[in-house]
Amino acid sequence: MDSRSLREQIAVMRQSFFDEEILDAQFIQLEELTDKDEPNFVEDVVTMYFRESTDNLIPTIEEHMKSIPIDIAKLDRVMHKLKGSSASIGANKVRNEINNTMVLLEGGNVEGAKAAFEQVRKEHETLKAKLETYFQQLRQAGPVDPATPSK
Repeated sequence: MDSRSLREQIAVMRQSFFDEEILDAQFIQLEELTDKDEPNFVEDVVTMYFRESTDNLIPTIEEHMKSIPIDIAKLDRVMHKLKGSSASIGANKVRNEINNTMVLLEGGNVEGAKAAFEQVRKEHETLKAKLETYFQQLRQAGPVDPATPSK
């Protein structure tokens, strides 16, 4: 695949993230922080997000949800951390599902919150898979040469 068609494919993929409301404008703001000194800035930030959420936050939430009785205050703090870090990269669907889970918890519907958290996990896994593919294709396309006009 030539560089132009790969770049077009990447652009279509990126746009689909916004069309499907997987990502929001915060992701664009992250992209705007990328410069020649840190060309992989967004990928690095997203990688840190997935490392922290997959290795720490999600397992901690699952642990709290299994405990009897559930310490709602501790669970709420960890959910807020996951929500905040998701919002910081523009993970719109993940953040929305966290909100749904938190509303159920606040309403005392622990079983509903447990079920809702499965949707958080699903959206998180979907986002991770899509962004891994996106960044892999960006690396494959190589840096954009500003002297080359794009159509």
